Amino acid sequence: MNTNPLMQIRALGQSIWLDYIERALLVSGKLTHLIKQDGLAGLTSNPTIFEKAISGHEDYDADIAALARHSRNVTEIYEAIVLDDIGLAADLLLPVYERTNKRDGFVSIEVSPHLAYDADQTVREAVRLWERLHRANIMIKVPATAQGLPAVQRLIAEGINVNITLLFGLKRYREVIAAYQSGLEQRCTDGKPLDTIASVASFFLSRIDVLVDKRLDALSDSGNDDTAASLRGQAAVAYARLAYQIYKEWLTTDRWRRLADHGARSQRLLWASTGTKDPAYSDVKYVEALIGPDTVNTLPPETLDAFRDHGDPALRLEQDLVQAADIPIRLAQKKIELEAVAQQLETEGVRKFVEPYDKLLASLAQRRRQVVTENS
Repeated sequence: MNTNPLMQIRALGQSIWLDYIERALLVSGKLTHLIKQDGLAGLTSNPTIFEKAISGHEDYDADIAALARHSRNVTEIYEAIVLDDIGLAADLLLPVYERTNKRDGFVSIEVSPHLAYDADQTVREAVRLWERLHRANIMIKVPATAQGLPAVQRLIAEGINVNITLLFGLKRYREVIAAYQSGLEQRCTDGKPLDTIASVASFFLSRIDVLVDKRLDALSDSGNDDTAASLRGQAAVAYARLAYQIYKEWLTTDRWRRLADHGARSQRLLWASTGTKDPAYSDVKYVEALIGPDTVNTLPPETLDAFRDHGDPALRLEQDLVQAADIPIRLAQKKIELEAVAQQLETEGVRKFVEPYDKLLASLAQRRRQVVTENS
């Protein structure tokens, strides 16, 4: 039996993806090694990850200089670099895609975060990226905003794989499922195949606990609530477990079964934001608690390494469901409504992607000007 805890997770029915990308990971053979060693089955990216990769490493200097000398503008430089990395990652993961019958092996790329509240622009951008990359194992990331949902439906109907991101609440998750189903139903009506479409719903975790714990700490510090501390660190896992019950319930509906009969694949839940932010908690908190079949967990490198080193793999996603259902009620009694928390985190999440995206473009603009000046 393979004793690598990450490989044992795969045996329990969960796929492990990497929430990270940089040029060195791809060209050094490290990604291929992770696929073989850890059973890594996919990769996700976002503007924050690319800002750290491109601004923090010299690996991209030659490309930036060459593109600048060819009179490419900042957006064109950014896109050329990002698409090269995403395309190479997708090629390296293609054997996984083929081996798992199109279930895994995906690489996710996000539309511009500035489009989070514009459905039409999101669709145009997603289609353009999909066509530019021209690979079956690409997923286009679309935020789960109210405006993102119709974009998801249209993209699924067009046959484009979608990773719905910045998902924090159960109400919005049900709407995400509905958008995915409606897109599939439109494809079915149009006589197009359903078995080529893949999608994940990325439920963000650690950010929930960060915000809820902050409010609980304020209650404790006020001296007026001596039970608030007992709820610290419980909201995210509870909400994830409840989301999984919604997922299982969805698979029993007649509406879904009709689509499944035509070859549709279920939209798996993906656990995102799984790096532990509070040092008081285990560094594998959002991995161990949420292992369950037909799910995905995308891990930053540090969390991947931590779980390989000391993770304890076991099916826990459906443990303590009564307690999970009770957590939102207990929090509401303390004036902490998790659906309101979800809305706040969604708004903040969009902003947290816009800021590094703009920072990266500003950095590229500066480096471009330097090249142009040196060659003038």
